[in-house]
Amino acid sequence: MAEATIDPMHQFQIAPIGSEELAVSPFQFTNSALWMLIVLVVIVAFMWGGTKRELVPGRWQAAVEMLTGFVDNITRESIGKEGRKYLPWVFTAFIFILTANWLGAVPLAILGPHPFTVTSHFTVTGMLSVISFLIVLGVGFWTHGLKFFSLFVPHGTPLVMKFFIAPVEFISFLVRPFSLGLRPFIAMFAGHVLLDVFGNFVVQGLSAGGAAGYGIGLLAFVFLIFVNALELLVGAIQAFVFALLTALYINDAVNLH
Repeated sequence: MAEATIDPMHQFQIAPIGSEELAVSPFQFTNSALWMLIVLVVIVAFMWGGTKRELVPGRWQAAVEMLTGFVDNITRESIGKEGRKYLPWVFTAFIFILTANWLGAVPLAILGPHPFTVTSHFTVTGMLSVISFLIVLGVGFWTHGLKFFSLFVPHGTPLVMKFFIAPVEFISFLVRPFSLGLRPFIAMFAGHVLLDVFGNFVVQGLSAGGAAGYGIGLLAFVFLIFVNALELLVGAIQAFVFALLTALYINDAVNLH
């Protein structure tokens, strides 16, 4: 009998859903696309509950209003009075990352379907960061024209130092979309690898039997619960950081500082 091996990378594999004929088609509906659709449905259903606008809001409406108010405060404090203009995108990025992170951490595998965390792929988080970067460029050039390039030269910099500081600031600016998308990707990727590894430790410990096997399985199970709770917290923090940095980058484009 072949010994079971731990394959923590299998959970990140994108696979087509459907028949073998569909699998060879250039147009494929994958597990990643399915879970993006699930994330979208969950977001729409959640936001729909907040559109009732009752005089005395229920828990559902209060939760939606609290979440939108939270992101609205981020844009107002980071950008200023013009922050409301950019609330739709900042909130969209925030709620998408938060929902995708949390759905991916739900232990649905015990019921059959294995959740797929779309934010564990850099193509997803990277595209979100590229959209944010394009908004920053669009706002900067639309508002200030070529004066937008003054963002790379801090005010009051001596003339000699400008030749050294400007290239550094420009490279730092170009790195922003990469680093913005890299943070949530790494956090979700590393967290899910840990969950898979310690989940396998639990199974292997129980399968081995004996005092040592059950002890290792119990210890791994306790650590698994801790990591899963930490994963939920990290998922929320990463959504917040993405929204905050996006708002700060837009602030640079609006106010040139």
